[in-house]
Amino acid sequence: MTDWREVFERTRAVPPHSQTARHSDIKRPSQGFQLVFKHLDGASIFQKPASVQLRVSFFDTARQHFFGRTWRSSPHDATVASEDQGSSRVSFHEVVYFHTSLCLPYVVAVVELVEVVSLHSQHATGCGFGILPLFSGATGTPSLSGNQRMPLYNGTPRALLLPSVRDVELNRHLTVMDGVELLYTFQTHPALLPIIHLFPQNTLVSGHTSIPGVVQLSDSTDWLRKPRVLKSVSCTLDRLVLVLSPSLERFEQDLLHLLTADSHNTHRTQEGPTLVVQERRLHVGIHNGWTFLEGPQVLVLELESAGGPRGRSGSFRQTSGGGLSSSSPVLALRGGVEMEMVAHPAFALIFQLEYVFSLTASEGKLSTSTSRVAFLQCLGWAAWSPFSGDGRGAARAQLQLQAGATPNPFGVMVYSASCTSHSTTEATEGGVHLSFQFSAREERPQSSPAGSRRGGLTKRKHGVSPARDESIQELQASLSRSIQGPGLSMSQLAEASRHPTLRHSTGSPWQQSIPSRLRPSPLASAHQLSHVERFGVSSIVHLEMSVKDVQDPSGSELLPQEVDEPPLQELTYTPVQAPVIMLGTRTTGLPSRSSRSSLAYLFSASFPEVLDLHGQVAEVSDPSEPVTFNPQREEADPLQSNTLVLQFLAFSRISQTGVPTDWPRCVHFTFQLYRFPPVSTQRLSLIGLQGKPTDDDPCILAVINKDGTVNTESPGLQLRFTVGAEPECPGERRSFLKYLAQHSLQIDVWDSNSMQLIGCAAVELKHLLRQGRSAVQVVHELEVITTEFIQDGSVAGGHLSRHAVMSPINILTSVKGRLHLRLGNVGGPVERGSDISVPSSVHVVKGCSSMQGFGGGSLFSSSVSQKNARNTARALRMVEVHGELMSLLQARGDRAGQVDAEESRLRKLSRMAAVRQTEQQDGATEHKPYMWRREERQQLGRDLRVIEAYREQSKAEGIANMLSQAITTQHTLYASLGTVQFFEFLLKNPFSLPQTITIHSEDPELSVVVSTEEWRYLKQMTKTSTPLEQDMFKLNEKTHVLQVYLRPKEAVHIPLKYQTFVSTHTLPPQGLGPMRGDQTHHTFQRLQPSAVSRKSIKVHFQGQDGKPVAICQVRVELTPHGVDQTFRFSHPEGTFLKKAIRLPPWTPAPEEAPVLHVRCTDPNVICDTRAVAPGEPQDVYVKVAGCPSPQIKKFFITVFTDRWLLAPAQIWQVYVHFLQRLDISCVTGQLTCQSLVLRGTQAMRKVKCHVSHPLELQVDPCEVFVLPPRAVQDVQLRVRCHRTGSKFVQLSVVDVEQQQLVEYWLICITAHPPVISKAFEICLAVGGGRGSTKKITFTNPYPNTRTFHLLSDRTDLLQFKEDTFQVDGGQTYSIGLRFAPSQSPGQEEILIYVNNQEELNEETFCVKVIYR
Repeated sequence: MTDWREVFERTRAVPPHSQTARHSDIKRPSQGFQLVFKHLDGASIFQKPASVQLRVSFFDTARQHFFGRTWRSSPHDATVASEDQGSSRVSFHEVVYFHTSLCLPYVVAVVELVEVVSLHSQHATGCGFGILPLFSGATGTPSLSGNQRMPLYNGTPRALLLPSVRDVELNRHLTVMDGVELLYTFQTHPALLPIIHLFPQNTLVSGHTSIPGVVQLSDSTDWLRKPRVLKSVSCTLDRLVLVLSPSLERFEQDLLHLLTADSHNTHRTQEGPTLVVQERRLHVGIHNGWTFLEGPQVLVLELESAGGPRGRSGSFRQTSGGGLSSSSPVLALRGGVEMEMVAHPAFALIFQLEYVFSLTASEGKLSTSTSRVAFLQCLGWAAWSPFSGDGRGAARAQLQLQAGATPNPFGVMVYSASCTSHSTTEATEGGVHLSFQFSAREERPQSSPAGSRRGGLTKRKHGVSPARDESIQELQASLSRSIQGPGLSMSQLAEASRHPTLRHSTGSPWQQSIPSRLRPSPLASAHQLSHVERFGVSSIVHLEMSVKDVQDPSGSELLPQEVDEPPLQELTYTPVQAPVIMLGTRTTGLPSRSSRSSLAYLFSASFPEVLDLHGQVAEVSDPSEPVTFNPQREEADPLQSNTLVLQFLAFSRISQTGVPTDWPRCVHFTFQLYRFPPVSTQRLSLIGLQGKPTDDDPCILAVINKDGTVNTESPGLQLRFTVGAEPECPGERRSFLKYLAQHSLQIDVWDSNSMQLIGCAAVELKHLLRQGRSAVQVVHELEVITTEFIQDGSVAGGHLSRHAVMSPINILTSVKGRLHLRLGNVGGPVERGSDISVPSSVHVVKGCSSMQGFGGGSLFSSSVSQKNARNTARALRMVEVHGELMSLLQARGDRAGQVDAEESRLRKLSRMAAVRQTEQQDGATEHKPYMWRREERQQLGRDLRVIEAYREQSKAEGIANMLSQAITTQHTLYASLGTVQFFEFLLKNPFSLPQTITIHSEDPELSVVVSTEEWRYLKQMTKTSTPLEQDMFKLNEKTHVLQVYLRPKEAVHIPLKYQTFVSTHTLPPQGLGPMRGDQTHHTFQRLQPSAVSRKSIKVHFQGQDGKPVAICQVRVELTPHGVDQTFRFSHPEGTFLKKAIRLPPWTPAPEEAPVLHVRCTDPNVICDTRAVAPGEPQDVYVKVAGCPSPQIKKFFITVFTDRWLLAPAQIWQVYVHFLQRLDISCVTGQLTCQSLVLRGTQAMRKVKCHVSHPLELQVDPCEVFVLPPRAVQDVQLRVRCHRTGSKFVQLSVVDVEQQQLVEYWLICITAHPPVISKAFEICLAVGGGRGSTKKITFTNPYPNTRTFHLLSDRTDLLQFKEDTFQVDGGQTYSIGLRFAPSQSPGQEEILIYVNNQEELNEETFCVKVIYR
């Protein structure tokens, strides 16, 4: 790897103009951009074959100033165009990235086209340049979007620096090159934001530029397209000591003497202001060769000696000259410096020693002028790379600070100490020496530096002498014993400038005066803005050894090594967000079957039977019996067609607290079966069984007609899905049978009146396998389950206790009802003419033979070449070939059609007019029709010239496309979401010389399998018996593309795979869907690949001369995919949704559970899984960014169980409904009112409000009301919670006529516990029969008569004798309580709320019931 100094030397940049940087918006953050140069049209300007290169620089047109770094592309070959070919093209396909905050309209990019001899040659010949506008106006957005063309000017871009060249477009000295244009695109690149701290602004880099800190991939992908940052390690600097030679007193005396002498020379006086050293600072920062990662820390140094620590109040006395009277003082830092840095050789610690000088008057007092209180001067700097050869493994580092005119990262003037010595010995051993203790925490595997095996200390050229090492060690030992530092430093009390580094530009308090020994750095101006303005103001910190005095119990002081604490280790943490459990088919706690009498009445409703082809009733299967799947038997079944029948028979209500007994009244279902489109059924009404007393009996489902009436003649709803009647893709039947054997169907049940989700049900499809039978059927009674997450009231408004073991979120899974469903599978024959045979998938594709000739055909159509005519060609009209030409001549074509219609009539009229004019007048007259025909001929001539130009332009391209067909091999793939389609292309070298073939794919989804292990795994899964080679491919270092070496006439197998994570499913509209007819029978067909889901990808195999040797054209047919489970989440808008989906345990053997991998179709959704111990539950974590209401975000999650992601084991469909949020805070048992604003739409509607929890929330108006157009309606909310905690309640406003959702709110109710006034304890016997009756007394505290209401949080355990009572003032009333019996021992706490007429809580009683 490259070390820091080499990277720093080659990444110098010119800063932008000071006025431009000052006029730019300082608060505007830096934005990432992407600039793509595609190709150059009109490359015929080159008289001979040449190698061309693009060079791009930033230019300020307002100040005529170039800034940044010039980016250079790789050389590209430009061939000479022949006379027949016309203009030629040079393909670049270069991608450039940069980030900047100078989004100004006069900041442009200058692109120069040069001819070079070689890549590293300095000799180049300019061929032209162009000006690329970047930003428009003050918005800071890219001025152009999409493909744009940039003309090139003759000459060199240095002409832009001439004063006469101000406006390029209006300047007559700059001429445009005819026919030469550069095609490019410019757009924002938000993916660059995570790494903008790793390279400076206004720096152009390519996708393969080595930026320390960015993960560099080994393949040919673009590193900066989706960059990743290397992980960092924790580093600590301790015992930092600086020794100034020959001594601190002598060094500072010489420095002050030079500054004072320079002041006298500047002012021409003998006396002037006196200088004193106010403060000594050390800047410490992390630099990666490009820029500082963040602002360097400014540390205050203290005076120390070998005898011990001494601060400002110690025995050292500061003289008027700034010297010290101590014998051997040094500068030291108390405490340590902690920082995070990447273990990379190019990362270095940068140190800068800086002095703060103050002016004193003749009396010795400090000047009162705030502008001259202090000024700064850099005395030296040093760079040390802890992970390179000079510092790897070193525990103690010793450096010498550099001075003079060497470039430094701070870009400031540096004091040269070598000229201040008065003897040769002092000049040799002089300077500033730095020593410190370096330690790094245990590194992560991803960020461990390569070659970290070497250890020990390697001295640099500027290291100190061995004699000086002993003194530094002695000083470090004395420094470690110091525990108390000084108070606030002088810089924190009297600092004048908040930009200390910027003060270097003025040098000293005497304006424009520079001392002779202060040598400016050549890059002082180049680095001043590019580094300083990036991190802004450097904060000054004063580091102590620790916050408090660290001592052991015995009173002895602890050394820094003893007080260092180990780093924090990440623990296994269970998030507060409870996981979403994968949906099951059974829930314990409730009976899963209805009574026999109810089932007898249910099936007497004349539901349609499931019949086979011969009219016989299908064989009934028992859902409780196991199913054995025999694939051979299914393959041998003569009835290859399958018709799946779904019959929705009935729905059983379950009584719930606070919900009406007739809820729901009408329902509809949504689901997706196999590869069929998503289904949303019609509204179905629930018709109860007459004469049945129980509430849990099933209600027959009946279709609601368009007019609102119920179709009672044909009960239930029947849906049919046919598979196998149409031509199938390879392996389609096997995939369908596997789907039936291994998957379940999830059905979402919706309340059609409120448009809210009731719950979900799941049914296994394995009973639909016919196994040679003509037809099968099975009847299921499915539980409709819903899951709620309620936060516990004890932690809703505070923090968890230290030893809390209770989960902060309670998961409540309840059964909302039972769905009676009948499934059937009817086998059938295949229609004639359809081929249902499963062709074997082709995994080896052989390339076209080079001896084949072209059979003739059109240049622009393959229709003729597909016929059996070898030497024929059909001519096509130009307007049929070129769309641009057709649109250009469209207006002319319309006029020509009208002319043909009236040409005959106009000719006759012109003849008649000519005869009459001849008879009446002598002489020639003007003939208007003739003039019109003359204009017509001129227009036709112009059209013919346009057509000729188009024909000449497309001739070369058409011939090239025709010749490429001889070496093109076509292959068809049937791909699905997440599934790998693998094949091998047989590539043969047609030449008698060895060739290095370059492989280039047009689409990244079709890639070359580079890993040998992955190739072996794919061959095993596809049963491909072809040779396997190790290390077959190599990566080109220049172009970063894959290459393969072929011997003469050698043929090899190139492994290719296609895998896409882009779903072709579209978001269905909200509502009930298209099934709104009166029919009760519907038939669906499987989704077929549409034209949008088809695409063609070419893989080019190019030789060393850049010409194609073979072309593999892959036609991809994207087939629809199935959905294993659907998740629907309602979440507040504008917030992140964070969910954990818990997978069921691995049933075969927990210790053999595979490592899961997940992928998401939406790149903006974060989806991840973590490795867990065997037997532990596996969670999939999902993080979705919020959207405005009422948007719905839909995406798919694919779950893989194999290492190479061959085929997804599960495909999940996730819907996230972002709704408006309303927060309501209340006290349990007390009524809280709040209003909600409902805005009308463009038309008048009849609407009704529905809530998901009517027991806690009531709305007013609760009936149907009219919502006028564009009006505002207040909806009153009445909230009364019976239990503490937080929960979400859904409020929907539905149009009752159109059955459309008008508004949807997500109401977050937070209930706080009331104040308990009295507490009681009652003991009851278990199994008490009818229960027990008790009394509690209540006294009216008011002097007048009041009416009170009674409520309880456990209505299932406690009932009141009277819910409302009236008590006179000061009187006592006995509240009658009736407790329900219990069959098991235990204890319960019941709250009794006593409210007044305004529903405000007067008293709250807590009754503890103990069942014994």
